[in-house]
Amino acid sequence: MAAGGFCKLPNGTVVVALNLPSPAADGPAGVRVLVHAQNRARALTRLRNLGLRAVYLRGNAAPPTPDEITAVLHHPDGLIWRTAPDTAIGSPELVQELWRPIRALLRRPTPQM
Repeated sequence: MAAGGFCKLPNGTVVVALNLPSPAADGPAGVRVLVHAQNRARALTRLRNLGLRAVYLRGNAAPPTPDEITAVLHHPDGLIWRTAPDTAIGSPELVQELWRPIRALLRRPTPQM
């Protein structure tokens, strides 16, 4: 389950934005994931195929901003993430973190010997 939203583009494709809980148990904040796909169902399927099984989009409470849409459209995979802004501390517009490819989020740490 996740908060988020979507935006339909003039060419018929959509950009879906989801706020997910932190993948690390000790992580301070969740992550914001952006997906560019043909439709909402395909966007969610892309995330489920990566192992994020419990991802659903209910409503359109937190649609992607124009800057987020630009970021995901310029990424070759069309699937990016960054730490979700903490609105209790500051304004979401002040986030300076760069967008990262999804494989950086899903990468498993290598065991140290």
